[in-house]
Amino acid sequence: MTTGLSRLFTPRSIAVVGASATPGKAGNALMHSLSSFAGSVTAVNPRGETVAGRPGADRLSGIDEAVDLVLVAVPAEIVPGVLRECAETGAGAAIVHSGGWGESGPAGVLLQAELEEIARKTGLRILGPNTSGFFAPPERLCASFVRTARELPSGGLAIVAQSGGVNHALAFLAAAEGLGIRLGVGLGNAADIGFADVLHALAGDAAVEVVALAIEGVADGRSLVEAVERVAAGVPVVALKTGRTDVDAFSRSHTGALTGSWRVTRAALAQAGAVVVDDLTQLVDAAQALRLVRLPPLESAGVGVVTGQAGPGLLLADELGSLGVSVPELRAASLARLGEQLPPLTFQRNPVDTGRPGETFGAVLETVADAPEIDLLAVYLLDEPDAVDPVALLGTVDAPAVLALTATPSALAAARAELSGARVPVFSTPERCARAVSAIVRDAGRRTRIPAGESRGRPSAFEPGGAWDEERAKRLVAETGLAVPCGIVCGTHREAFAALGELRPPLVVKILDPAVEHKSDVGGVQLGIRDEAGLTAALAAIDAIGADHRYLIEETAPGGPELILGARRDPAFGAIVALGAGGTAAEALDDAAVRLAPLCHAEAMTMLDELAAASAYRGARGASAVDEAELASALVAFGDLIAARDDIAELEVNPLRVTPGGLVALDALVVAR
Repeated sequence: MTTGLSRLFTPRSIAVVGASATPGKAGNALMHSLSSFAGSVTAVNPRGETVAGRPGADRLSGIDEAVDLVLVAVPAEIVPGVLRECAETGAGAAIVHSGGWGESGPAGVLLQAELEEIARKTGLRILGPNTSGFFAPPERLCASFVRTARELPSGGLAIVAQSGGVNHALAFLAAAEGLGIRLGVGLGNAADIGFADVLHALAGDAAVEVVALAIEGVADGRSLVEAVERVAAGVPVVALKTGRTDVDAFSRSHTGALTGSWRVTRAALAQAGAVVVDDLTQLVDAAQALRLVRLPPLESAGVGVVTGQAGPGLLLADELGSLGVSVPELRAASLARLGEQLPPLTFQRNPVDTGRPGETFGAVLETVADAPEIDLLAVYLLDEPDAVDPVALLGTVDAPAVLALTATPSALAAARAELSGARVPVFSTPERCARAVSAIVRDAGRRTRIPAGESRGRPSAFEPGGAWDEERAKRLVAETGLAVPCGIVCGTHREAFAALGELRPPLVVKILDPAVEHKSDVGGVQLGIRDEAGLTAALAAIDAIGADHRYLIEETAPGGPELILGARRDPAFGAIVALGAGGTAAEALDDAAVRLAPLCHAEAMTMLDELAAASAYRGARGASAVDEAELASALVAFGDLIAARDDIAELEVNPLRVTPGGLVALDALVVAR
């Protein structure tokens, strides 16, 4: 790697500070981990003792040659002095293995800040602290105190994980599936080197075939996104975000509840081009699949399912359907050919059931692969050597394919190894095969999308400052192009009764006070007002809230399904937009799609598809269908607005009602920054 991290990942010489001859100590394990490293290794300890057959020195300055990489395995309070000595002696990088930093409390936070300052002032690159380290099998280098990582096979998978334990777990799982490792890095507390640094290094490495990310927290989300975009343009990126239940501090708007750090990070990674998965097994399977099969950019890839046994084939097709993968019905020409190749009782429209694989199985594969609506094959077989040879068949099919093979462990490993050369990934169950196919399809679809660009800005009549009550917020919303109900602001009861004669009933009467954000929770929204008696009761109910307020009286919008549309500033990723199921139950429904802002119209058009309740907004049961182009334009406008205006922390419309005449913003909230 010819990058600023080359002395870290491809060192010629290494020193271990804290090297020990005592088994069980990290300094001892590190020395044994380095046993296969071809470069020089020096054990640094107070006595200058030889450890694991490597020469010793009592200090870094006592080593005759220049040291590229220093592994530091001493107590935290000693580490800053060691790192300064690293910089003074010309070392290029250091790995701090010890714990006791920002994760341990206030004293540790101060110590970690000292490490950050050393890196900033000296240029020494620091991995960690609180990390097990990294391994690079092609370099025969295991800079980790998990010495069994020395045995990992070389290959094209690069792993970047926050946790050193997850880094190793992923590598061992991948190796068990026949995947070799190019690099595996545990970032630890990432005082200096973070995800973006390692990803930029990997972007210049031609030996990397696929990148797997395991992310816990993100400090600089935009840098991560830029790095993922760069890598994904060349090789597939698969990502796992842990912390499903970890959300940001609850915001004053519903939008904050719908865009916790887990959801925002996953959305940002996907928007940047990564395939986002839910667990370690899926991470390994997606990496295995995408290492061998990467389709060209396709808006919607069609999958042809061919199975040697109906039951497992049904499981495969069912899982594909649940994942939203298209399994299109085959056209007449393909069905005619299949009718000549298969018994009439088998299902042939797609999925294609062969009954039991026989001599025509290869021809069936070719027929399905040749269908113009099919971009990828998903094949299920039992290991039946007397009936079919999966290696011979799939090794010659002129189409991308993924195989689910139920076999003994040895037969499965043999098939996986042989078909790897034909670029056919092999999985042990229909479900794992389906999820791998989904990863391939999502990667292809993601690459048809345009990355977010610069904010286009939006002229506004609103200068920074001033209180944001609902009426002012709605005027800002109206500038984005969304309709708002016809209404009148009233300061007194007299003005309210005058408004009754100017507006078309039934009316809605609301409290207008910047301090009252969730008005319906306190009785601040009175509905169905048609006459003076109703207005009198409504005004009395609002006055009982006790606030110093005005009144907003509006015409009632036509009925229809309700959405929530919001924009806010995420602590890690900056400006984001969210679309979700709306109304007072928005938080309970927890049904939302998120994107980084600004975003393009094509990206905004994909957001409704992600809602579990999407069909409710497309004319279900006779309800008004949303104009999806109008909705996308509103999302783009909200993204532009939040990206351009530093004075606004959050902007929300809830509910955004879908009416026969278009979208109407029934309520709006702006939270000043």
